[in-house]
Amino acid sequence: MQEKRLLPVNLDSYKPLRELVLEAIREAIISGALKPRERLMEIQLAEELGVSRTPIREALRKLELEGFIVMVPRKGAYVADISFKDIADVFEIRAALEALAAGLAAERITEEEMEYLERHLVEKADAIAHNDMVRLVEIDTQFHEAVYRASRNERLFTIINNLREQIQRFRATSLAYPGRMKQSLEEHRLIVEAIQARDVPGARQAAQDHIENAENSMIESIKKDGFPIAD
Repeated sequence: MQEKRLLPVNLDSYKPLRELVLEAIREAIISGALKPRERLMEIQLAEELGVSRTPIREALRKLELEGFIVMVPRKGAYVADISFKDIADVFEIRAALEALAAGLAAERITEEEMEYLERHLVEKADAIAHNDMVRLVEIDTQFHEAVYRASRNERLFTIINNLREQIQRFRATSLAYPGRMKQSLEEHRLIVEAIQARDVPGARQAAQDHIENAENSMIESIKKDGFPIAD
């Protein structure tokens, strides 16, 4: 790293320091501030985040387990590459799980949860109008989590959440592709309409189409921006 791209962690937060450091580095990787193949120097990360090297070391070990970084013997830690195979694997799993969740939600959703999804459509449209990518990613994440909860399947919710960080790494890149934000909103609307109509096959198909389109946008965005990617 040649420039400072991480803000000091908030030491007044109620969260443990190691968790704050982990989240800060993970978010920098997800947002692209720390790029694939970039070397991560413990001392520089510690200086930027305003902490000692101990929580940095702990965070790097956890991020290695999550697949965000790789440890190279005698060379140190590097941000992990994203390969087209990685993208295909994650989206393939996600498409199947999201379709299942949407279908179950169409059977089991409550009126209160339905209103929550409808409010998210309004909030997402507002975020798009203001080109607020940070808020958009947050709203997008909340929308999908609401569908998972409405499925009334705790194991499904847990399995999808285990993919959460890998999905987040891709989400912002996909939404950044020209025209994708508005397209994503319309796809969310189709999911909501199918769930509202208790149309199980329609909800499953709408959710699957949405994830497949997100994958295509992700790949096109990578190609367009020359994002470093493994063979």
